[in-house]
Amino acid sequence: MLYADVILPLPLQDTYTYAIPQDMESGICRGCRVVVQFGAKKVYTAIVIRVHDQRLNFDNIKYISELLESTPIVNENQLSLWNWISSYYMCPLGDVYKAALPGGLKPKDQNALKEKNKRRKLKLAYEDWNAREDEIRKNLSPAQTKAFNEINESFNKFNTSLLHGVTSSGKTEIYINLIKEYIAKGKQVLYLLPEIALTTQITNRLESVFGDSMCVYHSKYTDAQRVAVYQKQLSDEPFQLVLGVRSSVFLPFQNLGLVIVDEEHEQSYKQQEPAPRYHARSAALMLAKQFDAKTLLGTATPSFETYHAARSGRFGYIQLTERFKGMQLPEIQIVDIKTLRKQKRMLGAFSPDLVDEIRGALSRGEQVILFQNRRGFSHFIECKQCGWVPRCAHCDVSLTYHKKTNQLTCHYCGYTYRLPEVCPSCEEKNFINKGVGTEKVEDQIHELFPEASVLRMDLDTTRARDSYEKIINEFADHKADILIGTQMVTKGLDFDSVSIVGILDADTMLNQPDFRAYERTFQTLSQVAGRAGRKNHAGKVILQTRSADSSLIQQVTGNDFWGMFYDQMLQRKAFNYPPFYRLIYIYLKHRDGVLLDHLAVEMADKLRAVFGERVLGPDAPPVSRVQSLFIRKIMIKVEHSASPNKVRSAILAVQRQILEQPIANSLNIYYDVDPL
Repeated sequence: MLYADVILPLPLQDTYTYAIPQDMESGICRGCRVVVQFGAKKVYTAIVIRVHDQRLNFDNIKYISELLESTPIVNENQLSLWNWISSYYMCPLGDVYKAALPGGLKPKDQNALKEKNKRRKLKLAYEDWNAREDEIRKNLSPAQTKAFNEINESFNKFNTSLLHGVTSSGKTEIYINLIKEYIAKGKQVLYLLPEIALTTQITNRLESVFGDSMCVYHSKYTDAQRVAVYQKQLSDEPFQLVLGVRSSVFLPFQNLGLVIVDEEHEQSYKQQEPAPRYHARSAALMLAKQFDAKTLLGTATPSFETYHAARSGRFGYIQLTERFKGMQLPEIQIVDIKTLRKQKRMLGAFSPDLVDEIRGALSRGEQVILFQNRRGFSHFIECKQCGWVPRCAHCDVSLTYHKKTNQLTCHYCGYTYRLPEVCPSCEEKNFINKGVGTEKVEDQIHELFPEASVLRMDLDTTRARDSYEKIINEFADHKADILIGTQMVTKGLDFDSVSIVGILDADTMLNQPDFRAYERTFQTLSQVAGRAGRKNHAGKVILQTRSADSSLIQQVTGNDFWGMFYDQMLQRKAFNYPPFYRLIYIYLKHRDGVLLDHLAVEMADKLRAVFGERVLGPDAPPVSRVQSLFIRKIMIKVEHSASPNKVRSAILAVQRQILEQPIANSLNIYYDVDPL
């Protein structure tokens, strides 16, 4: 009798063993899919990870119901990456499986399976190379050529290198030349970007060079398209170049030679919800290591972890300090809106200087980008009489007002509420809008510049499958004069006619209660400033702030990344934060807040018995209840010299001690390793 150990697409760490029917014994192999019954009635598509003949100690073992293919759909490198992610990020292997495969490859029942197999052929709209060859920057500038040569020299010594190039320095052209070089060697290339919006804009540039040898892979594609890409990567003629977001690291590569992680500093590379809470940059480095491939990390504003690794000699380091074709960096003008508000000179969210600059740009036929890091109309509403603020019934947060839908929305659980007609506390009928979101900015722009055409890019306007592409293409084609957006507009987008960028409120990021606040604010402000003055002139940035004297604001103005990095590293080292230490956040959730406090304190005490002063907490996070579950957080700071496996084993041993108690029956514990 042969048996198969399988992974189920469920949040389960263990594998499960099934008997193999005799007529399937010759077909079942490691990495193939099988249909199994789990529990009394549930049917799942499982992945076989081991076939053996070890006799089991129980008689009621279930048999595999169906073999879906006799060749592996998950190869050895993928399974190795799955195991590493499960171990390093302390998440169930079943969660990794769920994230790694497109939905069409893991249907829960056979009827769904048959339906999913009726897939249309994947078609990407490639353009003929010859038709656009004259548009391609075939010749690198002297600065780009120098950087390109230094990258290749660096790869002779390092497997990973950092390309630190200012905004609009032409990093993409360097990437294209590197990709050509590796494809010519017969190698595959993975090109990672943090946002779907970026893949939308760069796809045409890459298609014109690489044609049908490349593919695009992200969640806005249909499941059938993602399945088609996945299956082609398993074939004898896989795509040579994959352009995609973080989930692309799970594709089955056969001969990977180069990984490019563009905008490597971006938070979007870190998966937050649901598990696995992996960082695509780290996963890409591990993937490249499996193939002995090279990795290039590119950005104008490196993450501290990457920059520290480069400065300390663990990564190669290449700097590109000038913009393409001698373009100048934008002029950044600081506007003190605290003083202007006292003088009552602000026009809604806009300073007089910003209004004048927008007016001037529109009169010249140029475009404007406005950055506001909050969506919705207002942050919350408040009763004019008693100060009552509506809050979510399921989460400990105030509700955001959305004018278009005339609703209050919780941005944590998504629950929506009708706008109250009267205050339930004092029966006052008047409410005040507090704070400014992108929706309100759009309203104010229409009032100030009724003749201007406006686009808004935030989570509310990009839910549809083709919404990113539509907004970006319309703005690139100058069908709109002003683009308003959240952080989506900061991520490397390239528009030739943008002369003015307005940062409406830099302080919303600067004042976050997080040790990374200065790093993130510098990165975001520098990136959004880089959208100005792309081709013909330097451009101008109006940076509105209530902290005009802040050292960080001065560092952004002077493009002083090193000064910001040095100041922050002194604090990070003094308080044992990354990149000097690793962080592990332990989250505990329960519907009973009092019981949760008891269990969280007990778990922290047990962890201190092992890790000592490295354990902080438990504390209530800024949002301490989400979807009716109370939340507590424990932080562990771990030296890099500590064995990850030993740390993980010690933490999980404490978890088992907590969960084996009857009172912890409904307690949920999960981990965020290397949190952002």
